[in-house]
Amino acid sequence: MSSTPATRRVYLFDTTTSAMWAEDVAVARNIPAEVVPAPSDAKAKCGLALQTSGEHAEGLEAALQQEGVPFIPYG
Repeated sequence: MSSTPATRRVYLFDTTTSAMWAEDVAVARNIPAEVVPAPSDAKAKCGLALQTSGEHAEGLEAALQQEGVPFIPYG
């Protein structure tokens, strides 16, 4: 992903299954996103997070909500 840190959005998950499910949703909807390590200061339950650019954040959040994927926006 080529966006700068200021334009990235990160989403946390309680389980690895949810993180992988979120990635699958993003791929199915052609939303650019990638699985990354959860930020160390996030104290996340899962060590994985999903990252997308700010311009795709709203679409990704809507897709995850529609599919029932539990997530926590970070930052």
